Amino acid sequence: MRKLRLRSFVLLLTVFALVGAACASDDNASNGGSTGGTTGSTGGSGASGGSGVCATVDTSGTDALASLCNSGTLRIATDPKYKPQSWYDVQTSTWKGFDVDVATEIAKRLGVSPELQAQKWAVITAGSWNDRWDVSVGSMTDTIDREELFDFTPAYYYTPASMSVFKDNTTITGPADLTGKKICVGVQTTYQDYVQGTLKLGSGAPPFQFQITGGDLTTFDTDTDALDNLALGDGTRCDAAISAQQTIQAYIDAGGPIKIVGDPLYYEPLCIAFDKNDPKDAQSLADAVSQIVQDMHDDGTLSALSKQWYGGVDWTVSASV
Repeated sequence: MRKLRLRSFVLLLTVFALVGAACASDDNASNGGSTGGTTGSTGGSGASGGSGVCATVDTSGTDALASLCNSGTLRIATDPKYKPQSWYDVQTSTWKGFDVDVATEIAKRLGVSPELQAQKWAVITAGSWNDRWDVSVGSMTDTIDREELFDFTPAYYYTPASMSVFKDNTTITGPADLTGKKICVGVQTTYQDYVQGTLKLGSGAPPFQFQITGGDLTTFDTDTDALDNLALGDGTRCDAAISAQQTIQAYIDAGGPIKIVGDPLYYEPLCIAFDKNDPKDAQSLADAVSQIVQDMHDDGTLSALSKQWYGGVDWTVSASV
């Protein structure tokens, strides 16, 4: 009887332990998807030895790189309405897209966990982030004006800026046909600057010429909003919309009643951005991520991700119009 009681007692303790472990696992799972919409990926923490770049960083420092290695988290701002670059799937509570995968890989190589933050494009491009996030991985074009606000990595890929019209339109076939027409674009984008004739791309960008004059410009919160208004009908809100070819094609593939017309207007060098006014000094972080971007070019990671998200096309190689 004594052995039986002892055996029963041990069994009871085992059951309690298993239940406790299961509850802890459930708590961790629910905490992982709570605020901020993180990717759920895990990385090492620089504060505890870490891996990747953070394994070599003195986390007692005060700059942005030391701070994030100490925290074990890379805070990444991106707009959740830029499919297929980045979007938040509310049904699965996960981030998806080319930029999301690029950001996740950068965090992994730094040796930290990625934390995606949904931010409006106009807020990101305004600069002076006040330490709300560490980096923008959101297909930001390096322009001369933006270089006043941000430090940029080398381009991690390039996108052709393209024109789109309603599917039944037959009168607009190129930029010369947009004089006097209603042109819709996302606010604070290079497409807005291009139509206004003020676009100045940063160093290393392919050359281009302004081909649109006298357009009637209307801006929206995002490129997707501009395409939504174009899709209402030919000339209803917009005669044409300009965005990245990849964004337009994804909209078409999802059933949007629009089409791409003409050749690309220019090619954008898309880069990862860091706040020049970061109170923690982001230069060392920018240098580290720039090297990671170069490594991802060299080992084929960026090329593979581009082909995965853009129908087999490698947009990581520069092109010109």
